[in-house]
Amino acid sequence: MADKVPMTPGGQIRLREELKRLKEVEAPRVSKEIGVAREHGDLKENAEYHAAKDKQGMIMARITQLEQSLSRAEVIDPSKLSGSKIQFGATIKLMNLDTDEEANFQIVGPDEADIKLGRISVASPLARGLLGHEVGEEVKVVMPAGPRTYEILAVSFT
Repeated sequence: MADKVPMTPGGQIRLREELKRLKEVEAPRVSKEIGVAREHGDLKENAEYHAAKDKQGMIMARITQLEQSLSRAEVIDPSKLSGSKIQFGATIKLMNLDTDEEANFQIVGPDEADIKLGRISVASPLARGLLGHEVGEEVKVVMPAGPRTYEILAVSFT
């Protein structure tokens, strides 16, 4: 069995909702599209049929991926955590000392990370570099684009 993967309760809910939508809405719809395209005759030259089959394959692959992620999930509720040290689930406010830019984000599981929503993976270089540090510390993190220095301004668990 694969190792457990940390996940927030919200991340688990979002993955379950996506899985349900794929199984109950998307998969049946693409099956109908395949049936309609099949009625158009010669399958070798039928672009709609091949497009629908490709779409079906992608949906089935995503369903498998979601099922595996959910089966390995170790749900950790950040609101039940506390302290000043950065750990999984923490919402962090940082100052990039190289650029004087502030950033806010939450450390979440790999399957729920979305930088546009301010959620970074616990496996990312930034999160790994910050884990265990606390408010007021300056931390040098080796990033793919080179080293960066951050000051930890705030840590919360909500």
